[in-house]
Amino acid sequence: MNRRGFTSGLLAAGAASSAWAQAGPPTLQLTGRFIQGGFILGRAPAGALIFVDDEALTAAGSGGRFFIGLDRDCGPLTRIEARQGDWRANETVAIARGDFPSQTINGLPPTTVDPTDPALLARIRREGGLKAEAYASRVASEDFAEGFDWPLAQFRVSSRWGSQRVLNGTPARPHYGIDMAAPAGTEIRAPAAGLVALAHPDMHYEGGITFLDHGQGLITVYLHQSRLLVETGQRVARGQVIGRVGSSGRATGPHLCWRARWRNRNFDPSTLVGSVTI
Repeated sequence: MNRRGFTSGLLAAGAASSAWAQAGPPTLQLTGRFIQGGFILGRAPAGALIFVDDEALTAAGSGGRFFIGLDRDCGPLTRIEARQGDWRANETVAIARGDFPSQTINGLPPTTVDPTDPALLARIRREGGLKAEAYASRVASEDFAEGFDWPLAQFRVSSRWGSQRVLNGTPARPHYGIDMAAPAGTEIRAPAAGLVALAHPDMHYEGGITFLDHGQGLITVYLHQSRLLVETGQRVARGQVIGRVGSSGRATGPHLCWRARWRNRNFDPSTLVGSVTI
């Protein structure tokens, strides 16, 4: 699969227009991948408060753009409302059902599936705190609106996002990453510009891991790296090499596990590739 990926059908459980009005009265405009695990990209007056199903969750940036992630269990309809002063506008978006297969993985070290050692459990808790801090990063940018590429030039999808996993015979949480098999040492490139919210060389489950903040709570994550080539707090450009594929952490072979989260919602990062820009 090539890194530049594909352009997907958009709007009402499918398709949206890529033409964006720049003048005239205020409007609310939406595009994106309207499917479970997808996203909504919008434009409204700069600074407008954005409500998702009647909950205020974000605001339009200085360029008027905003991002909303759609999680695996998102319902069939999502209502988006923008408010600024006396101005109001809303749209209800139909969300298509996703296809999430089951996957069985055996042969993992028991300590990576059901750890019991107190020292290891303490380490996992410490690392959980670091990850929570990285996911809470909120850079005031709109890097997300400039489009995304695949982080690897060539790869094979070895595990799809959202699959229900059984690890060593034990049911686990859904897999909130897309696994991209590639030779060890393959370059990992930033799919979009962003700020490195965390770069850690050796976490128990994830191995070498990097978090990129693309603005408004959109975080992408890169797991199981053999080598990290960026540091926490560093600004990266789209296409910049940030690390190399490995099999560190809980992995059975060399691959990149690519994840994405918007605020507290996990969504499929592959839906970003080739997306409409605004």
